Amino acid sequence: MSASKTVRKVEVLSPVPADIDIANSVVPFHISEIAEDLNLSPKHYDLYGKYKAKVLLSVLDELEGSGDGYYVVVGGITPTPLGEGKSTTTVGLCQALGAFLDKKVVTCLRQPSQGPTFGIKGGAAGGGYSQVIPMDEFNLHLTGDIHAITAANNLLAAAIDTRVFHESTQSDKALLNRLCPPNKEGKRSFSDIMFRRLKKLGISKNTPEELSPQEVKKFARLDIDPTSITWRRVMDVNDRFLRKITVGQGPEEKGMVRETGFDISVASEIMAVLALTTSLADMRERLGKMVIGNSKAGDPVTADDLGVGGALTVLMKDAINPTLMQTLEGTPVLVHAGPFANIAHGNSSIVADKIALKLAGPGGFVVTEAGFGSDIGTEKFMNIKCRYSSLTPQCAVIVATIRALKMHGGGPEVAAGKPLDRAYTTENVSLVEAGCVNLARHISNTKAYGVNVVVAVNMFATDSEAELNAVRNAALAAGAYDAVVCTHHAHGGKGAVDLGIAVQKACENVTQPLKFLYPLDISIKEKIEAIARSYGASGVEYSEQAEKQIEMYSKQGFSGLPICMAKTQYSFSHNAAEKGAPTGFSLPIRDVRASIGAGFIYPLVGTMSTMPGLPTRPCFYDIDLDTATGKVIGLS
Repeated sequence: MSASKTVRKVEVLSPVPADIDIANSVVPFHISEIAEDLNLSPKHYDLYGKYKAKVLLSVLDELEGSGDGYYVVVGGITPTPLGEGKSTTTVGLCQALGAFLDKKVVTCLRQPSQGPTFGIKGGAAGGGYSQVIPMDEFNLHLTGDIHAITAANNLLAAAIDTRVFHESTQSDKALLNRLCPPNKEGKRSFSDIMFRRLKKLGISKNTPEELSPQEVKKFARLDIDPTSITWRRVMDVNDRFLRKITVGQGPEEKGMVRETGFDISVASEIMAVLALTTSLADMRERLGKMVIGNSKAGDPVTADDLGVGGALTVLMKDAINPTLMQTLEGTPVLVHAGPFANIAHGNSSIVADKIALKLAGPGGFVVTEAGFGSDIGTEKFMNIKCRYSSLTPQCAVIVATIRALKMHGGGPEVAAGKPLDRAYTTENVSLVEAGCVNLARHISNTKAYGVNVVVAVNMFATDSEAELNAVRNAALAAGAYDAVVCTHHAHGGKGAVDLGIAVQKACENVTQPLKFLYPLDISIKEKIEAIARSYGASGVEYSEQAEKQIEMYSKQGFSGLPICMAKTQYSFSHNAAEKGAPTGFSLPIRDVRASIGAGFIYPLVGTMSTMPGLPTRPCFYDIDLDTATGKVIGLS
């Protein structure tokens, strides 16, 4: 008998229908059945309709003393623009473990941004017979977490410009009087959040009347340098025309015009805070510590200095709870947070993983996905996420495809929306073997963390046995614990059973402790250079702006934070056209920014955009609603 009561046997069709058609062909279990299977009682979750629920953090308190399951992270080789099926492999592996190998398993995935969903990449619910359902809800509004992040981010943006505006027209005393208005008895007092600023300034007074003129000035005047403001507004669609804007052009703003721009919501620091927080209290502190720019004296200005940290937490209070969903075959999924991987740290939340590990329990499995290639997603998973979570993975899966390896071996360009060149649909073993240098570097980099590495070769119908054998042999030669061919896209969990067995053995036979790529107590530059070496770089070039920012963050006391590289996902280097495993290049650091609340420094490598644009023919051309049934059609 299966470990799960909610296992669903899905009849697979060939050829594989469209993802949305497969998703719509299945009636999901009521989410309370999925919750019950995890031993969650109704007091542990809030229902969001029939097929989604928010799991409450109180579960962690109740299960504090119980053991954890095995912890598995899924990364990939350097992908093509078409994606190599990493989310599909994550889901397929979990369906194999839960529906076919009788293991207790929880999948932990990021929530997709609507940018790619309506843009070039499509949704991120997996694909074929290995996906999360309801697929349309997963890819669209879900439970509103990204909307909460958007609202919180933009509230802070409004607070910044408003404060600069009001400080420009008022004296110190007038500012104090308006910040601390008299109550009905005519007495002025500090609000709770103001005591955080007073403490930061070293002022131990309890009422506004006690402040000296110098203390009034220090307390009431943030004196923000408009040129130092790094906080931008966000929205969750791709809109290239908002990358650079001017604000303050209304006549009431009295000439307070400045240049700024929009990022996509999933690039907001608040998203990174959600993903890296460990509790509600921790989230409150992180949101309050977010730095938006500097004063004219060079001191960092935070959300709490602006008096808005508490309000941000109120907007985020429900978003901190992970969303429970299910796979096609009825295994449980926790969807939570969705930071971009090439800009932010590209991993779902710590709280979701912690809850999942307790619910899976000893002998069970939690499989979490790290965005893009392992040079980006898995590196950040290990050096940022595991540092803050204190969790240790036993196994790392690296997803590879023949298609991507041929590209790395010198095959023609692969572009979304264009037919694949014949090189990718006919046998060419030598091209595959040449491209395995990319796989080999990902394996050696990932093994260095002390985990066992299993390669999952995501098979396509045009792949030959000789090509698949070449990848398996190259993976084992490079030090992989195992390498397994998978057909979960076409066959669901049944197509990933061998992968499930390999992952189980890898977890049971891990022998080393977790090792980080760099210690935190070295300089910002030394940390950047350690990561650059893992890419194959021989050195790092810093722009004048990057040098200035590194000096400033070091002076402000932020040099002890981990590093989150913002770079292209299409190459180990900064140049997306450099395939394979390039070496000897110099990595250019254009700028260095800080997400102090989230807890990392992020260097911008080459030209990285934090607001994607739409292609000529976006995915939204195919998306519509069947008005007779109310079902979404055309999502991919």
